[in-house]
Amino acid sequence: MAQSTSSQTAVPTPSVAATPSVPPSPRPTPTSAPARGTALDALAGLPVKGRAPKTGYARGQFGRAWADVDRNGCDTRNDVLRRDLRGLTLKAGTNGCLVLRGTLADPYTGRAKAFVRGAGTSSAVQVDHVVALSDAWQKGAQRLDAIRRTALANDPLNLLAVDGPTNQSKGDGDAATWLPPRKAYLCSYVARQVAVKVRYGLWVTAAERDAIERVLRTCPSQTLPTAKAVPLGGGRVVATPTTTTPTPRKSTPPASRTDPRFGTCREAVAAGYGPYRSGSDPEYAWYRDRDGDGVVCE
Repeated sequence: MAQSTSSQTAVPTPSVAATPSVPPSPRPTPTSAPARGTALDALAGLPVKGRAPKTGYARGQFGRAWADVDRNGCDTRNDVLRRDLRGLTLKAGTNGCLVLRGTLADPYTGRAKAFVRGAGTSSAVQVDHVVALSDAWQKGAQRLDAIRRTALANDPLNLLAVDGPTNQSKGDGDAATWLPPRKAYLCSYVARQVAVKVRYGLWVTAAERDAIERVLRTCPSQTLPTAKAVPLGGGRVVATPTTTTPTPRKSTPPASRTDPRFGTCREAVAAGYGPYRSGSDPEYAWYRDRDGDGVVCE
């Protein structure tokens, strides 16, 4: 019996509109690795940690203020003033150490600033710890021995003569909380902070690292600064006039103007007090300003 062959009718496939081809989005270009020997390269090698507690911090933990660590017969503050000021006038009889006058090209503001030594004038120019000592304490310095902490506080690499009021606004801030107002100096400033932290084995916080990196990405070839001992001299030497006060016929004991809590500046600093500045801190009158710089208990 013949089999009937049934024909199957093909079902037409519905037409689908062609989807236009979209080229894939380009992958972001990876950030190039920093060049060897740059500040960016050094930053990448710094440990990143949180702040340690500030417990135990006092200025005295970093040795006597402005100690003569290089043994040149002059305190560190005057060494930095001689290095950073121009048109120096030096006091006779100090072996080319003590700065009486000079002019600062302030790196933080870009303005010229006159320095005149005196109780009411010296604080117009201050010597800044680029890595503030309190910041250093919370980021590894408390693990250093006393000799290394004293070196950190007096290292010319970590010190700059700057405009006094601008330095006061900085406080103990790191790069995440404070940067100099002069944009042209930002790269040099953060590179110096990195150099100090590398030299003394300190760390940075994540926010600090990011702030420094943002600056250094604008100047990727920025290198780390170096510093060396500051030679004595370098200015005009003058003798300061001496005045004699006639001895009164009847001496009157001076009124008590001493610190009611501490017998010496050393004790006050060890307890976390000071420095006291002429014209702003009433405690200034309690101590003798031996170098006439307008600051005591430094």
